Parts: sequence; structure tokens; C-alpha cells
Amino acid sequence: MTLTRAISNTSALALEPLLVEIPAAWFLMGSTAGQDCERPVHRVWVDAFLLAATQVTNAEYTRFLSATNIAPPPFWQDPNFNHPQQPVTAVSWFEATRYCEWLRNETARAYRLPTEGEWELAARGGLEQKNFPWGDAPPQSLSDYATRWQTGPEPVARYAPNAFGLFDICDNVHEWCSDWYDPNYYAISPERNPRGPDETKRKSSRGGSWRHHIKVARCSARSSIPPEFQYADYGFRIACDVRYLGERRPNSSTVARYFSV
Repeated sequence: MTLTRAISNTSALALEPLLVEIPAAWFLMGSTAGQDCERPVHRVWVDAFLLAATQVTNAEYTRFLSATNIAPPPFWQDPNFNHPQQPVTAVSWFEATRYCEWLRNETARAYRLPTEGEWELAARGGLEQKNFPWGDAPPQSLSDYATRWQTGPEPVARYAPNAFGLFDICDNVHEWCSDWYDPNYYAISPERNPRGPDETKRKSSRGGSWRHHIKVARCSARSSIPPEFQYADYGFRIACDVRYLGERRPNSSTVARYFSV
């Protein structure tokens, strides 16, 4: 995997994320064992792109709030949700896209929300048709599973990433995607770089939730809510086009230094 921290030269407030390059690939999207909306399984090509190693944190979102003077999301002062390195929660889809626009304006880089196709390719970490980023072993096999996520999401990057270097990619909080949601979209999805249907009433999301009975979602699992909703288990992770220089190999000290900022 390739991991880099982008540094903005235009604003002291903007802190760009650690980014992982997801290589272009064909993969089988969906699942025969999942919900109806995950079928049919279909072969999809996704161009190379960059995806944040973690969900957007409260520390990162604070800089956005300071720069724009918009109101913070619900639960901002709640001690179960306001640790600097917890993912920001209760952000609507509109607020998530506004964050991407702000960061894009500050850095001149094309930050955005990932598509469902991009997200699923990244979550799989190169494994074809496995239920989870690590394979088919159940979530309960994860280290400390029974004691995690008791009252809210946990600070990001506390446990090992997937094979691409993405932390918490199927757990912690649901992550907004750019696509509008249609449960029947897979039947008409284009083969290359699917972007979702025309506008509907709901936006797509991916990943698991700290407040669900099963805390980790399958890589192919789909979810959706109206874009204006602000839920305590909804956050987001940002993507970017591949237009980067100065990429370097990751190591544990890279992640540690980033989250000490």
C-alpha cells in the first residue's frame, strides 16, 4: 500500500488526511449471500483513486468549523462523541460534501466522497468475494470485539488496517458515499466506474456501526438514509483523484505522528 500525508500550503487551518492509493482493478461487486440490494453480483472496473486511511475525525472537522463558522453537528459536546480522534458523527450528507468542497478550495485538490464502487473495492483490500476485509471469519473473531464500541465510536486507527492500509473500513460509523441509492441499481450498473442512479430520495452509505448488534458490516453490505439526516452513527471518509507527488511507504510511526497533531 502507499500512504501519504498531504500538506496544505494555503491554509494553516486545513489539515489534509493520510491518503492510501487504491490501485485500479476489476472486481466482483455485491454478494450472493447478502440482501437483495447486493445482487446481482457483477464485474466492475474502478479507476485508481486515493482514499483517506481513516474516517474524518473531530480534530479535522474542528478546523472546518473554525474556518466556516457553521454550527457543529449534534453530539458535538457529548463526552461519548467528542474525543479529538473519534470520527465526527451526526454529519448530514450535505455537510460531508461541504467539508470536501472546503478542503478542495483550500488545497486545490479534488476531494470528494467515494462512490459505492470505490468504497467496496477499497474495503475488500484485494480479496475477492470475501465477507470482510480480513476474509470470512466472523466479526466476533476480532481482537477485543466484546469490549469495543460500548457507548460510541472509538478513536480511529487503534487496530490493524486492512491490506490496503485503511483503518475501521467496515466498522465504527456508517460512511456516506457520493451515490444516490437505488436497491435495484446493480441490475443496470455500468461496467466501468459506476456512479449510482439519477437523484432519488436517499443517499448510499457503507460500513458498520458502533450501535448495531453486529458491529462490523460485510464489504458488500449497502445502507442508505435521506441526505439531510444526522445520525449518531454516521460519519464519512474522503476520497481524492490520483494527482499526488511525494508518496511514501507507510509504517506505524507515520500513523502515530499524524494522530499526534
